[in-house]
Amino acid sequence: MNFYQKLSALNILGSTGNEYLHFLLVFVLWIAVFKLFQVLVMNRLQQFSDRTKTDLDNFILSVVKSIKPPFYFIIALYVSFNVLVFSANIEGIIKYIVFAVIAIQVVLILQKVVDYVTIRIAKKAEADGGGKEAIYLGGKIVNVALWVVAILMVLSNLGFNVSSVLAGLGIGGIAVALAAQNVLGDIFSSFSIVIDKPFKVGDFVSIGTEKGTVKKIGIKTTRLKTLQGEELVISNKDLTNARVQNFKRLKRRRVSFNLGIVYGTKIEKLKKIPEIIKGIIEKEELASFGRVHFRDYGDFSLIFKIIYYVESGDFKDYMNVRQNINLAVYEAFEKEGIDFAYPTQTIMVSK
Repeated sequence: MNFYQKLSALNILGSTGNEYLHFLLVFVLWIAVFKLFQVLVMNRLQQFSDRTKTDLDNFILSVVKSIKPPFYFIIALYVSFNVLVFSANIEGIIKYIVFAVIAIQVVLILQKVVDYVTIRIAKKAEADGGGKEAIYLGGKIVNVALWVVAILMVLSNLGFNVSSVLAGLGIGGIAVALAAQNVLGDIFSSFSIVIDKPFKVGDFVSIGTEKGTVKKIGIKTTRLKTLQGEELVISNKDLTNARVQNFKRLKRRRVSFNLGIVYGTKIEKLKKIPEIIKGIIEKEELASFGRVHFRDYGDFSLIFKIIYYVESGDFKDYMNVRQNINLAVYEAFEKEGIDFAYPTQTIMVSK
């Protein structure tokens, strides 16, 4: 009896020796195919990555590298087992193991995708002055959710009643949400601020009666530095429910004010006022002239309406332009002999 005949006569767990030899050859072949595929793909991706500046190809390369030999081993083993004959129980165990390994590998790949997207969004949020902490927290929550789903799928595949587990998780989730609703409200508000971007770090904002520069957008709170120099801490939930004025977004500011000139001023001087003020405004680099009109006869003055624009959103620029124009108007009126009015009362006494 030759070696081949001896193998054919051998019977282990319902399969002949020839079938085990066939199983071994198929297993080695699939391991070689998987390894060759990984090496070829990695080499091509590495060459492509070296020629490009984008990090997407580097990410894909890292995903391929993350598929470790144990994964190939289990898949090759499962495919090779098809040539053997096992009892239903053993086949069931093999399927459960393979399913669990595939689920773990898929979660690991999806985690890399989530981490890659999270880092890109966080970098963009940081560049825009947003709260990167909220983005990273969101990424961690998604990663935990992936593992929960994978575990539930494996348990379901093993025959466990997942519905009861989900019901328990639902009740527990409601209890946690009720106990920490304020914290969760601040966290979700943080996501809202990052996505909607009503303001970013460095913006000067007004929230109710408070004004200040945004210093940090955190997971639970946002910090402002007020004009007085104090640090003001406001919960994100309160911020999303409040009316926020963002002065940093201003591209230009409209300035409107009245000038009161005394009664008795000569008509020639009154006619000069619009041209005097227009000339002063047009000399300012950051100012655009709007209009000047003799608008009303007031109780104690002749009222001129002046409107111009400051072509800057910076508050210091705005105040500097106003100051320069106000001083220039005062100086010009002083030279022209034009007097500003102030509240007076004239009493007429008749004999």
